[in-house]
Amino acid sequence: MVKKTTSHQVESRDSWAAKVAALGGERAAPRRRKPPITVERIVQTALALVAAEGFDALTMRRVAGVLETGPASLYAHVRDKAELDDLLIGELCARVILPAPAPAVWTAQFKGVCGQLRDLYLEYPGISLAAFAAVPRNLDTLRINEGLLAILLAGGVAAQPAAWAIDAAILYVGAYSLERSLRQRPGMEADGRPFDRTEIAERLRMLPLSHFPNTVAHVQEIVSGDGHDRFDFTLDLLLGGLAPASAQHGHARERRALDPDRSSS
Repeated sequence: MVKKTTSHQVESRDSWAAKVAALGGERAAPRRRKPPITVERIVQTALALVAAEGFDALTMRRVAGVLETGPASLYAHVRDKAELDDLLIGELCARVILPAPAPAVWTAQFKGVCGQLRDLYLEYPGISLAAFAAVPRNLDTLRINEGLLAILLAGGVAAQPAAWAIDAAILYVGAYSLERSLRQRPGMEADGRPFDRTEIAERLRMLPLSHFPNTVAHVQEIVSGDGHDRFDFTLDLLLGGLAPASAQHGHARERRALDPDRSSS
């Protein structure tokens, strides 16, 4: 018995002609696929937002909007705004170049690291505010502390004052950068004049001599300083108080010699 084969339905000539004609036309543009959401994209998007609008404008919702997604998509990668802030500070700290400690130039190296961090903070106005609340858990942030500690120890500074000096310096860099960021957008007086250093000097000169003799006499010194003069001055002041460990031991011996009771204890 012969088995019949099932014949396939042949496509009509008109259908075939339509397909051939379509080859000469333009194909529909493929649908653009959005790149996946990652921690790196979130951080870089947040930094771009801060650079353009300032740290005050940064919210999880704003970042999600730029990435064309919902906030819930961000929370799958970053727990909350506090963690995002920590990641941002860590990203900036990772960009700081740490020198190999050199005892002969330890003060210059210390100031150089602080200056790098300052410039990065100023590039993203107001972002140093996030550093004040950051818990020391980010390895990139701790890397800065480690580098500064290595510099001070190489310079002969004892561990205890070195640790405290680093804490004071990091706080100062953040506060200085925050103030500079705010002053980059000077306010206006009620009469429309800019409230800047010149205006501050004029107001100080208006003070009565009977109550503010020293302030009025030294207005120019009070408002002086160009660029980062005050920043350098403060760090020099801080580092100038860090005597090398050998000198500190010598001072301790002198104190014991002057205080017999302490030496016997």
